[in-house]
Amino acid sequence: MSGHSKWSSIKHKKGAADAKRGKLFSKLARSIIVAAKEGGGDPMNNLALQNAIEKAKSYSMPKDNIDRAIAKGTGSGADQDAFEAIVYEGYGPEGVAVIVEALTDNRNRTASEVRHIFAKFGGNLGTTGAVAWQFERRGVIVNADGVNEDELFLAAADAGAEDLLQDGDVFQVTSAAENLRAVRQAIEGGGFAIESAELSMLPKNTVAVEDEGKAKQLMRMIDALEDDDDVQEVYANFDIPEKVLEAATA
Repeated sequence: MSGHSKWSSIKHKKGAADAKRGKLFSKLARSIIVAAKEGGGDPMNNLALQNAIEKAKSYSMPKDNIDRAIAKGTGSGADQDAFEAIVYEGYGPEGVAVIVEALTDNRNRTASEVRHIFAKFGGNLGTTGAVAWQFERRGVIVNADGVNEDELFLAAADAGAEDLLQDGDVFQVTSAAENLRAVRQAIEGGGFAIESAELSMLPKNTVAVEDEGKAKQLMRMIDALEDDDDVQEVYANFDIPEKVLEAATA
């Protein structure tokens, strides 16, 4: 677990930097568009849209951008983008299981690029279902303010929080997917700052990666996947010691 909660915090910091360049906002908008297109524009009746909006808010995406994305998703004809959701599964260095979620308007382009990245960094792209059984969908909220653990959990528990894990000054609160919004609101209502709030695929078991070279190779593969314009999320079941992880992501 130690390498995983820390990675959540690192990912969010990287995402915040991407947001300044506009790249992350483009991906977040695409996710909102697809959710609104498939389930309607009311987040109260569309869990996927609700979660896409919560994630966008955690990266400080402006409300106007969110509203425009919803409007685009609920539009008609040429105003709708023909994105489709695709999930890729495979293994990275050291046998680490990797799930890649993408939204694309060109399936062949995305598949080719994802396959190339896996191969470039010593991984292997598998078939559907190859690694998904090793993960479960959960709401994940990260707080890195060094707050009191008991106080934080008490604020979240009544709203449906299931667990709280601490790694240094990083706290990770997990919940059922449908409770993500309520738990986030409860934590904020308790006066705690939130670093990120989103749906995630949490590993049921982890693979230890203690060699710095292999860890760096793995993180470079994940970075390359995350940098792809069509890729929305990358999940992996590694457990890298904190010092090794910091060196690998430096």
